[in-house]
Order: sequence, then structure tokens, then C-alpha cells
Amino acid sequence: MKKILTYMLILICICFSIPIIFTTEFSKRVNTNIADNNQNNLENDIQESSYDYKKYNTIKLLHKDTEKIEEINLDEYLYGVVSAEMPASFEEEALKAQAVVARTYTIYKIVNNDGKHDEADICDDSTCCQAWISKEDRLEKWKEEEREEYWNKIVNAVNSTAGKIITYEGEPINAFFHSNSGGTTEAPINVWGGSGYPYLQSVSTSGEDAYSQYSSEAGFTKEEFEEKIKELHSDFKIDYKEKDCIKIEEYTEGNRVKNVKIGNLELSGVEVRNIFGLRSANFEITIEDDKIKFEVIGYGHGVGMSQTGADSLAKEGKSYEEIITHFYTGVKIENM
Repeated sequence: MKKILTYMLILICICFSIPIIFTTEFSKRVNTNIADNNQNNLENDIQESSYDYKKYNTIKLLHKDTEKIEEINLDEYLYGVVSAEMPASFEEEALKAQAVVARTYTIYKIVNNDGKHDEADICDDSTCCQAWISKEDRLEKWKEEEREEYWNKIVNAVNSTAGKIITYEGEPINAFFHSNSGGTTEAPINVWGGSGYPYLQSVSTSGEDAYSQYSSEAGFTKEEFEEKIKELHSDFKIDYKEKDCIKIEEYTEGNRVKNVKIGNLELSGVEVRNIFGLRSANFEITIEDDKIKFEVIGYGHGVGMSQTGADSLAKEGKSYEEIITHFYTGVKIENM
């Protein structure tokens, strides 16, 4: 009888201990999962806030003419950029769009710094980074009666959009811009090659033909024409008696010349633009007696925001946010 009672007591203890062991093990697993989730959340938070934008309140600006680096407040720097890059006579919403684009371009350059300016973040050369001008020099170039009005417009455009940048999938975009698209902007792949950027698509804008930047002409004698090409292509030959000695063979979706046959050469529209210093790769070529004539539409590479297009949209009543999302596809405007 005692043996039976002893076995029953052991059995009862075992039965009660199993849920305790299970509960303890389950608790350990739950606690481990919570810890793992907390760690994952922490890592996600770190990824989402990987840009410490506070450190960009002051930037290092390289002045190319003196090779000196100046530490300057970001918005003060942008006063000089906007006043150098866009006419102050443009609509206020266009100037605001330019301010946000310039701020974004600056942040992109800093975040993706390739070290080409050593200790500096960005330079004041428009052929390399963005144009910039000091307040004193800018005021000197304006008529005296326009100075106060124009400078206040520039300051308001920057201050009223303070901290605003353009992002795509959480990243600051490479906010290219140019003077006049000729009515249609260009995909970057047709200008610089590569895979391009998904937010830089070819878009159309009306009203750009009302600006002086819309059209231009360039003429060269046949001798000048040939000499310029031979500087890069020593084997260049052309027989002007041939009907198609100069023929545009293909256009891009942005209406620019993609490929052109000139004599024995096949050249891209971008290369021809660079060889002859044309305002745009949107051109037509004609032979007139001893001259080669280019009729050009637009001003600049054509990628991203067109400044005259922005002003045209602003005149239609569009806000700076609408202007930005017109030229940059699938983007957001966010606070730094």
C-alpha cells in the first residue's frame, strides 16, 4: 500500500512540473523574441534616421577663384545660390521651388561626397556644382531701385521653405536643374549614359517658348566646322556634295538629337553640343553656302527642373510643391 501511495505522489509531482517547465521555456522564448524584435526595431530606427541633418546647418564652401574654404550657414549659402541661379524677377513660387531644389542638391552632394573637393562640401562653380554669388556682388549687379525688393524675394523663398528637401524612397535626390527645356525635359541616360534615376523622367511643360532662353543660333564657316571636329576626331572627312553628308538619324524622347551622321563620323547629339558650344542638344543643322548653321531649342542639359518651366507653371498658379512634383517623378517633399 505504501508503495502504491509513493508512486501516486511521484506521478502527481511529475504532472504538475510539466506545465511549469513548459511555461518557463515558453517565457524564455517570448522574452528572446521580444529582445530580438526590440533589436530589429532599433536597427530599423537607426537606418531610418541615418542622416543627421543637423550637422548640415553649416557647410564648407570652396571658392574656386581663391581656392579658399568658407564655413557658412546652409540657408545663407542658399541665398547666394538662388540669387545666382534664377532671375529674381521670376515668380515667388518658382523661386521657392529653386530654393528647395538647391537645398536638396546640396545635401545630396554632401551625403554622397566623393572627396573631389577634399575638405569642402561643395564649390561655387556652376560647371561643377552650383553657382553662388555673395550678397554684395549680387546687389551690385541689380539696379538700385530693384535691390531691396529682389533680395527680400530671395530671402523669403529660402526662409519660407526652410528645412524642406526632396526625397525618393527616403533618400535625398540628385536634384538636377537647368535653364530651359525647350518644352520637354530629358532622361539622364540620354545625356550621361548609365541607368539613370527613376525620379528623373522626360516631362513636358508649356509656355517655355515665351523666354529668351528658348531659342538660339550658332554659325560656323565650313573650315571652322571641320577644325572643331578634327580637334577630337583627327580622321574626320566630309564631302559636302553628298546629299546626306550631315544627317540627324535619331532623336531622344526629349526631342534632342541622339545620333547624327557628319561625314564619315557617327556622333551623339551631346558630343556635337559640346564640340560647338551649343546651348542644347536639341538642334537642327543646315548648310548655307560656305556656312554650317545650328538652330537650337532650349538651354542646358535638359535634366530635372527647368527654371523657365518652373516660372511658367508658377504663372499658371501652381505652388512650389506642384512645380517640384511635376519635374521630379514619384518624389516627396520632407523636412530635414
